[in-house]
Amino acid sequence: MAAQNQVQIAIPKQHDDQNQAPEKDFDYSQRAQWLRAAILGANDGLVSVASLMMGVGAVQENVKTMILTGFAGLFAGACSMAIGEFVSVYSQLDIELAQMKREKTTGGGQNQEHQHQHQEEEGNKEQLPNPFQAAGASSIAFSLGAIVPILAAAFIADHKVRLAVIVAAVSLALLAFGGVGAFLGRSPMVKSCARVLIGGWMAMAITFGLTRLIGSMGLEM
Repeated sequence: MAAQNQVQIAIPKQHDDQNQAPEKDFDYSQRAQWLRAAILGANDGLVSVASLMMGVGAVQENVKTMILTGFAGLFAGACSMAIGEFVSVYSQLDIELAQMKREKTTGGGQNQEHQHQHQEEEGNKEQLPNPFQAAGASSIAFSLGAIVPILAAAFIADHKVRLAVIVAAVSLALLAFGGVGAFLGRSPMVKSCARVLIGGWMAMAITFGLTRLIGSMGLEM
């Protein structure tokens, strides 16, 4: 009897643990997806605006021109990210709502099944993506990344020092974004950081070099 009581007590505990574990994993997975999207948006803003400012800095030494260019890139990029995310998520929302209507139409006629489907529909509606929320989050993430090179260049008068400070600040931010992205994606930290850092350096270098080349050709003409 004692052995049987122990077995009866052990079975519900294992069942509860199995029920609780997926919920925790599911919640973490949802949060990780939102955080990864935010990190990618901030990384896009960082690299795009930094490369734009480096390109302008290749042909213009005026700090005001670089700052205005950076803000123009921030505004344009934030609007573009918001609109693109809004359209994408709204399309996904339309597809999911259409799928829910089809399932409701083709559902069984029994009352219990109907009630069960109705409960599932209410739960699914709560989990549907919000286009406005996604657009706002994407725009804010892009802006937070884009402001880094602007602030780095804002208070430095010397042209060469300004460019060096932009590269240094952007490099630190890229390492931070790469590290957070690797942690959320559970990928190798060093490889992820190196990938993001080298990609940012290449974008800034290519933009700087090509703009310098085009500017010199224009001056010669």
